[in-house]
Amino acid sequence: MKLPDLAELALRNLRESLLRNSLTTIGISVGVASLVAMVSLGIGLQQLANRRLMKSGLFDTVVVTSRRDLRNFGREQERDGPAPGESRILDEAARLEIERVPNVLEAVPDIRFITELRYDDKPHMTMVAALPASDKTHDAFETMQGTFFTSETAPEVILQKSFAEELLGKTPQRGADETPVAEIAAPLLGKELILRYAQRQQTPSPAASASSSGDLGEAAYSVVSREQKLKIIGVADLDPESMRGPTRARVFLPLKLAEGLHVMQSADLREISRAGSDTPVYSSINVRVKSPGQIQAIEDAIKKMGFNTFSILDASQSIGQFFRILDMFLLIFGSLALAVASIGIVNTLVMAVLERRREIGIMKAIGASDGDVKTLFFAEAGAMGILGGIVGVALGWAIGQIINLGTNIYLKKQDLPPEHFWAVPWWLVGAAIVFAFIVSLLSGLYPAGRAARLDPVQALRYE
Repeated sequence: MKLPDLAELALRNLRESLLRNSLTTIGISVGVASLVAMVSLGIGLQQLANRRLMKSGLFDTVVVTSRRDLRNFGREQERDGPAPGESRILDEAARLEIERVPNVLEAVPDIRFITELRYDDKPHMTMVAALPASDKTHDAFETMQGTFFTSETAPEVILQKSFAEELLGKTPQRGADETPVAEIAAPLLGKELILRYAQRQQTPSPAASASSSGDLGEAAYSVVSREQKLKIIGVADLDPESMRGPTRARVFLPLKLAEGLHVMQSADLREISRAGSDTPVYSSINVRVKSPGQIQAIEDAIKKMGFNTFSILDASQSIGQFFRILDMFLLIFGSLALAVASIGIVNTLVMAVLERRREIGIMKAIGASDGDVKTLFFAEAGAMGILGGIVGVALGWAIGQIINLGTNIYLKKQDLPPEHFWAVPWWLVGAAIVFAFIVSLLSGLYPAGRAARLDPVQALRYE
């Protein structure tokens, strides 16, 4: 039997039992919609997590520390490098060398210190950190009240919301009683803070002063108390250092301004005996790369220089594994509805075999083979599968959009930025339709085999 004839006959048979076949197709559509909705939720959540990591500035960042740092003792990677006491110092020369590694965008020193800030002649102790201009795209500053730094040397400051509340003498609240950041920022923007800090200054040692060669030799440090006036230009609602744990800062300065202050830091105290110049020593350096795919190669290159590295790549791989497991479970639960729909296909086609026994007998009597009969029933099952798959994909997409819209309405009422939780990529659309088609064909195996096994003589006698 020719393919056009089979297709025409299959469509005619589907039209004759329109209500029953439509209900079966709707069952397939519901199953596919459940499958698409659940899998697209998992994909959307994974994409949301990746977007958050990218905006946080950590997904494309490698944190470099010296092996001399006591916090690195006991790490596995130290066994492959020099002993901590013989390791290189993470100073400005090392930073410039790291910045010259291929595919490195910038190597930013991590400058942070605990100091006193005065507001309305009242002292406040807190952690202060420096931010580069590239952090302007950080998601913590999307909802910030005010503006980002006008330049990297401007005497300006951005406050984290909790510290801004402390300056105003307010107790931080959470939940429904939380004070909006706009209300907190209004009395602070444009006001002045005074930063009091200890400045590191290099002075020649007495032995070097007495040297007739004029060589400074070893150098010593003196510490001078300084003050710097700062203008409050922004209050951030989200915490830009939420992943740093207890060492996170609540006040932020422009990077170049912080470097120019020459604030005495713990790294300076650790390396003061080895310092032969006024080159600053850093506790860590944040290295931004061009793309996350190049992180591993850059980490390997930095390790060869004698430094320790850490990136969120390992954590993201664990997150990816978690989402793969989540997608697998969502796929299994979503497929249950499609499995139930496949029972409907079996029932529909078995009933068709009983109703069309005489027709099948006539087809076989005029020369139709068992394969032709099987192909006819497979065509009917496949047609219901494809149609149900297309409608199911559209229904699953619509369900996702409705739930996403409702979620964003709720987020808006909570003064939170909108998010996109659902994602239906093209490969999922194609895979869902193909999957529905394959399940339909498998469901048609028994009815098609039963129809092909009919004895034409007995079928023609059937009334």
